[in-house]
Amino acid sequence: MELSSASQRILASLLEARSGQQLTFSRRWRIDSALSSILREHGFASLDQLVARLVSSRDKALTDQVVEALLNNETYFFRDKLPFDLLLGGPLAKLEKARARERRITIWCAGCSTGQEAYSLAMSFADEPNRWLGWRIEIVATDLSRSAVERARSGTYSQFEVQRGLPVMQMVRWFEELGGGEWQIAKKLREAVRFEVGNIIEPPPSPGRFDIILCRNVLLYFAPEMRRMAFNRMAAAIAPDGALMLGAGETVLGQTDKFVSDSQHRGLYVPAPARSAATARVA
Repeated sequence: MELSSASQRILASLLEARSGQQLTFSRRWRIDSALSSILREHGFASLDQLVARLVSSRDKALTDQVVEALLNNETYFFRDKLPFDLLLGGPLAKLEKARARERRITIWCAGCSTGQEAYSLAMSFADEPNRWLGWRIEIVATDLSRSAVERARSGTYSQFEVQRGLPVMQMVRWFEELGGGEWQIAKKLREAVRFEVGNIIEPPPSPGRFDIILCRNVLLYFAPEMRRMAFNRMAAAIAPDGALMLGAGETVLGQTDKFVSDSQHRGLYVPAPARSAATARVA
């Protein structure tokens, strides 16, 4: 469906202003398929007509619907399994020792989409009940998309979504078949994750300080300034000995001075050492 260049710019500006994400040229092919259901629902004859309504009215519900449709919610269980294994076998083991007295670990999944990443973490802890007996494991997952968060809270997925990335043993152990091709994750795991609507460039969720932060395949779509803002938010929210996990195609190098590569665990990041006032003046 044809879309004028002016309408493309308006949609791109709207998405970036609301979410921080850029609607780059390589992603603009998604506009037609992403918004087609909205055209049918509201009776718009064209994408340009939809954009004209957004500009001329103050229909917040329609604006929210358009922004949510344009967001990239691609995710699956144990996505890129190697980084998960690295995180759980390295930084988590270190935090287990460091938090032995308080027996509490806090994790923030930023840009959680429909919840598979957060539930993957919850499964990993639940699969080792003796190891984590008596521990308080807090997993908080946030996403800008209200509909994605609602789906995540329900813990209900299609057959395809459950099978994608999830080992058979965990599928059998933690999911119940509802019929009609749908599966629901166990209540124990649904209660182990707190899902909230939230934007990575806004203040972090409670408790505000996290041992581990996952922000995977979110910053790819951010403009440099928005990306720096997101890194600043995460740096303020992460514990000094915490770990940051980004997507496979993301890095902190050249993006921020708040984080550095973890020398012991390639592909993970840690807060940059605090600089003294004297060092900062010299720099």
